[in-house]
Amino acid sequence: MSHKVTLRGEVFNFADLRELFGRANEEKSGDHLAGVAARSERERVAAKIALADVGLREIAEFTFVDDDVSDLIHADHDADAFASIASLTVGEFREFLLDPKFALQWPTLRRAITPEIAAAVARLMGARDLMVAASRLRVVTRCRNTMGEPGVFGVRIQPNHPADDPTGVALSVLDGLLYGCGDAVIGINPVNDSVASVVALERTIAGIIEQVGAPTQSCVLAHFTTQLAALEAGAPIDLLFQSIGGTEGTNRSFGVSLTALAEGREAVLAHHRQRDGFIGEQVLYFETGQGSALSAEAHSGLDQLTCEARAHGVARHFDPFLVNSVVGFIGPEYLADSRQIIRAGLEDHFVGKLLGLPMGVDVCYTNHVDADADTTDQLLMLLASAGCNFVMAVPGSDDVMLNYQSTSPHDAVAARELLGLRPAPEFADWLERVGIHVDGVLATPAAPGPAALRSLAAFAPTLGALPR
Repeated sequence: MSHKVTLRGEVFNFADLRELFGRANEEKSGDHLAGVAARSERERVAAKIALADVGLREIAEFTFVDDDVSDLIHADHDADAFASIASLTVGEFREFLLDPKFALQWPTLRRAITPEIAAAVARLMGARDLMVAASRLRVVTRCRNTMGEPGVFGVRIQPNHPADDPTGVALSVLDGLLYGCGDAVIGINPVNDSVASVVALERTIAGIIEQVGAPTQSCVLAHFTTQLAALEAGAPIDLLFQSIGGTEGTNRSFGVSLTALAEGREAVLAHHRQRDGFIGEQVLYFETGQGSALSAEAHSGLDQLTCEARAHGVARHFDPFLVNSVVGFIGPEYLADSRQIIRAGLEDHFVGKLLGLPMGVDVCYTNHVDADADTTDQLLMLLASAGCNFVMAVPGSDDVMLNYQSTSPHDAVAARELLGLRPAPEFADWLERVGIHVDGVLATPAAPGPAALRSLAAFAPTLGALPR
């Protein structure tokens, strides 16, 4: 079905929803690269006007891509709940979302909202709209601790090392813990994707967690097949990680299928049930990001935001413990500058939350993009205000293995203190017990109290006992 708008005497025709979505999207360099972006600001405005009048039913019934991701989205759609909103237009749905009462109905409606509907309404929302709407939606998950409750702002320690050296990894982990970070996960991106290396790193992180008693999860972000092989070799797998995309072709480029993800999830669940002390049912950690489908030449003519929303639809199916968008990681071909990175980060967080995901964001940029530390500072504070579940803690904000800039432990501390946020409740209790926090605030490093000194002494033996 085509859509037509006349704007100041100029007629704009959009052949179908795929074209309309691309033209209505906020400017992204990747959409220009894919040939789907608006060709002028006037056309962008016209597309938004047309999109506002599109009914949600039309979007739900339209086939954006004929693949297994679309089949999954269709199978997961709650048609009964959708009946209550099917008659709304995208513009009317936006008004509904911004009504404070929407949050009360959202738990019964979130499975009625398809990824494409979420992507459509995000196009009609400004930055403040995306923040306000997302802030009212809380997605709580449980593994070794509880993430996502109101007022909780989690942090993943990302202790990457250019040689996967266990001691270097451990030092980064302890640095993050002493800043009160690591409640979301202690997750390392390995240089070496071999089974032996993954086993060693899993045991290193698990050993630290056990020795210091921190209620958190470990994850080595190798390919999921390597992680499963490490599991078979005896590695203690808390969370199974995988990057995913919004089309079958994108997932194929990652070496993954929906069937394989389901099988992997069952394997980790079985492993959890056999371990001392059952860990939890939510055992997956997914990463997404605008531009991944285009970089894999698998976007199937869709714009970046729609592909990202569909990736969130895949994640939702598997009930993950954590999901995050690596918002500025790919480079300027897909998000050209700080404005585009900030916009994409707010979009990804909002869309994920609207679909019911425990959404975090890696607030980051590569060194060849037009962005700087102010970009990450600004987006970090916007996301923390919007109720983001977690962000990253990279030593010094500089990932020396992946060669990109992210957020650091002290950035996360500043966001928590400025906005009155706290770690996961179980983790917060542990921080108080070991003296890293005193009355909910990070102990002063220059003048640590007796409890903080005892906690440091407790950490010291860890380095001498690491598996190698």
